[in-house]
Amino acid sequence: MGKVKNITSLKSRLDRIFSVFIRIRDADGNGYCRCISCGKIVHWKEADCGHFVNRSHMGTRYCERNCNAQCRSCNRFDEGNNIGYAKGLINKYGVKVINELEVKKHSISKLSAFDYQLMIEDYKKRIKDLRDQKGIKD
Repeated sequence: MGKVKNITSLKSRLDRIFSVFIRIRDADGNGYCRCISCGKIVHWKEADCGHFVNRSHMGTRYCERNCNAQCRSCNRFDEGNNIGYAKGLINKYGVKVINELEVKKHSISKLSAFDYQLMIEDYKKRIKDLRDQKGIKD
């Protein structure tokens, strides 16, 4: 895994890798995703990894059910379009997911440098597997 890096740089690196994972997870074989909030179709590279519960809550920051492909308009300029996001989450996971995420956001989650490194390696492998499975090259 290489030399140990500080927590801030590891968190930033994991954020970038996790974002790629979520967007590729939500993409079809041609690399296109549907925005969880408004339904707009965008290429995974033009989408954001939107968080229903703000990523300042570490308990849900890397929760895969809390994170979904979202168009940049909804995520950046419409404050996440939470009403549309909630509807999208309910359609995708069922009505209980909203309460589960609200409870989980209050859980304490403090990751060590080693935890970050493990998660980085895991998501890098999962990205490779998804790319291979879906045939997404770039």
